[in-house]
Amino acid sequence: MKQTPDNQGSSLLSRFYARNIDGRIMRSMAAASVLATVGTLPFVGWRITVGLLLGGVLALVNHHWLSSSAAAALNVVAYGAKPRIRVTQYVLRYAVIAATVFAAYKLGIVSLAASILGLSTFVAALFVEAFREAYLGLIHREEIS
Repeated sequence: MKQTPDNQGSSLLSRFYARNIDGRIMRSMAAASVLATVGTLPFVGWRITVGLLLGGVLALVNHHWLSSSAAAALNVVAYGAKPRIRVTQYVLRYAVIAATVFAAYKLGIVSLAASILGLSTFVAALFVEAFREAYLGLIHREEIS
């Protein structure tokens, strides 16, 4: 398989520290998770706080898995490479996330609603990126003559 700069063994931490949009989204997701967890700590029960934390961590892992799966699928299309991913692996990540949340809920460790809210940190990260792009577009726009 041909290696491109975007898919050369990128780990979760290398994606986190990347200076591209993927890194910014990962950092925004992590920041949203930390802010939600720390912000709710003194006000709500510990199950809600742990649910937000679990959901945030699972959202980061899910985003990494999705990015890796999409990169592998695009390499198959672009380079005609042998596929490294099957549909079962693509769907398996949802099963792993659902099973993790379900097990934690059944053990009484997390609040189900808080876990789902923690999984939504990707949406918060997209809003942060959209506001960043809008801000930079307004500040660095060129005048039309």
